[in-house]
Amino acid sequence: MQFDAEFYVALGFVIFVVMMASAGVHKKIASALDGHIGKIEVELTQARRLREEAEAVLTSYRHRATEAEQEAAAIVAQAKTDADLIAKEAATRLADYIARRTKQAEEKIVQAEAQATADVRAAAADAAVKAAEIILRKQVADGFGADLVSQGIGDVKRLAS
Repeated sequence: MQFDAEFYVALGFVIFVVMMASAGVHKKIASALDGHIGKIEVELTQARRLREEAEAVLTSYRHRATEAEQEAAAIVAQAKTDADLIAKEAATRLADYIARRTKQAEEKIVQAEAQATADVRAAAADAAVKAAEIILRKQVADGFGADLVSQGIGDVKRLAS
């Protein structure tokens, strides 16, 4: 039987494995792997916990964002309502102001018409009195007629005023 190089490599490998097994290297490798697996499990557990916390925070922020949007919408709606109310109030005040000013203007017009009518009547009465005085003075030449005319003129002036 001839032993070639492959046989010696195989024999060396078997001896190496037997020596390692008798030295307990496989237990050390297994315990190292177990330790590494434990660290990985701890990291996975921590990663899961962090993910759950992140999801909870995300949910919280989404809820807050929704609440903020609803609050903003409510504020905008309230502002629109307030603006409409203010506009209606302003329109009402403007209408009242215009009505008051119109009424004041109409009252001033009525007063001016009354004053103008009174002034025209007074002027007409004065003109009539003067005309009557001139006519009566020319027609009545004696003293009694003059007294009568003066008395009539005074009566007309009192009635015209």
